[in-house]
Amino acid sequence: MLYRLPCSKQCKSETKFTHTQTRTNSLLIKTMAKLKLEYLWLDGYEPVPNLRGKTKIIEGDPDGLSLEDCPEWGFDGSSTQQAEGSDSDCMLKPVALYPDSTRRNGFLVMCEVMLPNGDPHPSNARATIIDDPDAWFGFEQEYFLVQDERPLGWPEHGFPEPQGEYYTGIGYKNVGDLARTIVDEHLDACLDAGINHEGINAEVAKGQWEFQVFGKGACTAADQIWVARYLLLRVCEKYGVDVDWHCKPFKGDWNGSGMHCNFSTKHLREVGGKAYFEALMDQFRENMEEHIAAYGPENELRLTGLHETQAIDTFSYGIADRGASIRIPHSFVEGDKYQGYLEDRRPNSQGDPYAIAARVLRTISEVPTA
Repeated sequence: MLYRLPCSKQCKSETKFTHTQTRTNSLLIKTMAKLKLEYLWLDGYEPVPNLRGKTKIIEGDPDGLSLEDCPEWGFDGSSTQQAEGSDSDCMLKPVALYPDSTRRNGFLVMCEVMLPNGDPHPSNARATIIDDPDAWFGFEQEYFLVQDERPLGWPEHGFPEPQGEYYTGIGYKNVGDLARTIVDEHLDACLDAGINHEGINAEVAKGQWEFQVFGKGACTAADQIWVARYLLLRVCEKYGVDVDWHCKPFKGDWNGSGMHCNFSTKHLREVGGKAYFEALMDQFRENMEEHIAAYGPENELRLTGLHETQAIDTFSYGIADRGASIRIPHSFVEGDKYQGYLEDRRPNSQGDPYAIAARVLRTISEVPTA
């Protein structure tokens, strides 16, 4: 027997249900939104991969979105030097997620490129990293801001005053105004994204700047460098400015651009020792050519032995020596402990941080710790 409430009670019950449903729907309306996911990846161009990006719209809670909510997505690899037109499908596997304050309900999704069968694409350098959360990396990314093929602040013809006051300089004659606007806006965008951005400064040449990123785990640090590069390019679009990542864009008595790689492992930080350090440096010397091959193209233009570099065919290390291949901080040798971090000054500004970190960790893995 079907039981029905008397009309008045039934109406009150239905009204109560309607109000409850309205409140529930209201909550859903508040939490669910159209989210803009900018999928980022590296293409197959050589010797320097380019960043690519396309936007996927999904419905979700912007306050609760996680990496697991970002599905794999396909793209046309024949347009990015990663596939033939007759078999063009490549896949994007999300590996890191960052909020994007430059867009309403926006997120940046760093991806690895995969083959349709799930294997890493040959261009996927991230997949070659022997990752270790106790391996810490800090990258110092140098670059030039360029407009109409000249660095910001350079005269239309000829050259600016020689290097001297530009490094960490202030004032219009040293940094201008547009450059400062761009680097500050970029800094804010990186901090909003949760990137472990550790600082910025004007560099030795006019129009040259640097930002630093630190991460625990090689993949974490390298992911963040690539996303920070993307955000810088996005900011520059607004101002009609380009970023010149080349390691030596201008010949003459001008500093080139590097991406110094600071690294440490748990063993280096907590055990270290002179014998281990010297064995490690011997292994870096043994693998010198392999490191140079992974550290960015045309590095011979920058690694000349001048402008705070060591020559490309020489391996050296020294305490606080910016002309060495490996700079040893004073803190590393304090008390003869030989503990802490080291700085490889050879990687250049166009280098792929995935490839750089992978090579550093491979060499470290070849040295016994006991």
